[in-house]
Amino acid sequence: MPAASEKHKLLQPPGWPQPKGYANGIKARGEFVFVGGMVGWDENETFAKGFAAQAKQALQNIRAVLAEGGAGPEHLVRLTWYVLDIDEYRDARRELGAAYRDVLGDNFPAMALVQVGRLFEPEARLEIEATAVVP
Repeated sequence: MPAASEKHKLLQPPGWPQPKGYANGIKARGEFVFVGGMVGWDENETFAKGFAAQAKQALQNIRAVLAEGGAGPEHLVRLTWYVLDIDEYRDARRELGAAYRDVLGDNFPAMALVQVGRLFEPEARLEIEATAVVP
């Protein structure tokens, strides 16, 4: 079993293009931490203004829940992003990348991005689920 400070093993099939900002797959062993869908509001349920600001707050919320489970960004193995508008995501990629690295560092788990018709919270522009494995 890997030491707690080691990252999980990235799975990159030979000849495949190198992913940018995510992993194709991750092999992990340990204790699972599941984070439900986080939206871009703070502890007072006040939403950040704008797509990238909501994404940063949602990622901060994920980091806070991970910490409660004894995990950190380095333990992430999967993120699933649910967005109302893929174009809004694409238009904010540069700002999103900076926010992501600011909150989660250079930890890029397997990810999926899904456009949805509606989210439970009317002000939410996105919702993110996370899974981590602590070795």
